[in-house]
Amino acid sequence: MSKAHRALMESGRLAYFEGAYIPTEEAKVSVMTHAFNYGTGLFEGIRAYWVKDENQHLIFRLPEHIDRLHRNCSVLFMDIPETPQEMGDICCELVRQSGIHEGIYLRPLVYKSQTSLGPSVQGIESKLCAYCIKLGDYVDIQEGLDVAVSSWRRLADNAIPSRAKSTGSYINSSLAASEAKMSGFDEAIFLREDGTVAEGSAMNIFMVLDGKLITTPPSADILVGITRNSVMELAEKMLGLEVVERPISRTELYVCDELFFCGTGAQVAPVRSVDRREVGGGKPGPITRGLQTLYFDVVMGKVPEYRHWCTEVAPA
Repeated sequence: MSKAHRALMESGRLAYFEGAYIPTEEAKVSVMTHAFNYGTGLFEGIRAYWVKDENQHLIFRLPEHIDRLHRNCSVLFMDIPETPQEMGDICCELVRQSGIHEGIYLRPLVYKSQTSLGPSVQGIESKLCAYCIKLGDYVDIQEGLDVAVSSWRRLADNAIPSRAKSTGSYINSSLAASEAKMSGFDEAIFLREDGTVAEGSAMNIFMVLDGKLITTPPSADILVGITRNSVMELAEKMLGLEVVERPISRTELYVCDELFFCGTGAQVAPVRSVDRREVGGGKPGPITRGLQTLYFDVVMGKVPEYRHWCTEVAPA
C-alpha cells in the first residue's frame, strides 16, 4: 500500500463540515451532491510541520493558501459565508484538535453542495469543508525521481484552468501519473498543446541550466504554486541565484544540469532521469540540494527572516 493510501486512513480527529466541527468519519455528502457528480469543487493542499522542540505545528504559508482558494472561488461562482480569516482559523483549529504529533496535510475544500442535476456552476449553492491527515514524504526526496514525459497534455487555461485547483481537473493529473507509474516511472511531466513543458502531474518544475534557475511561467497552463513562489524567492534572496520564468522545450529536460519538482506534496524533490536519460549524472545536484536544505529549514522555523511564513499552532 502506498504512503498516500496509508495516510488517508490516519486522519485528524475532527473535520469542519456543514458549519461545525464533527468527527471526521461523520463528514459525508449525499451521492446526489453536485460536486460528486460534476467535479465542481476547489481545494487547497497545506502542510503543517511538527517541530518537536517547540511542541507545536508550523503551518506553511497558510494566509497565502487561503487567499488563493478565496480568489479562485470566483472562477466557479462560489459564495460561502466564511471569511478568509475564518477559513484560516478553521485550519488552525483542525490542526490543534488533530491529535497528530507528526507532519499534517490540511485540505480545505469549497464545493457545490446542492443536490441538483445539470452541469452548471452559477446559482448552485456552495459550502466549505476541511479535514487533515498525517503525511510524511509524498515522493522520494533523497535519491531522485525517474520521470517520463506524458502522452497526456496539460489542460489549457481556456479549457479547465490549472491555476484553479478544481477537483474535476485532477483527472488530467491522475491519468498522467498513472501512465507513468504503470510504465515503471515515479512521476510524469506534462507538455502543453504547443509541445512546451508545463509542469509535473501535480507539482511545479524547475531546471538548472548554465547556473540559472529556470521555471515555466504562469502563462504555461500551470498552477501558480505557493511552494513554487517560495522557492523562487529563497533562490534569489538567500542563495543569490538568477531565476528566470520562460517556456521550456522538452529536449532541454534532457540536457539541463539539474531538475526538480516542488509543491506542497512534493516539497523539493530532485529528478535524476527523464525518459531514461540521466540528468546531472543521475543524482541530485548542488543547487537542488542547497534549495532543499534551505526550504526545510524555513518550514521548520529555523530561518528568522522567514519565520513569518509559519503559523504557529500548539496542540489542544
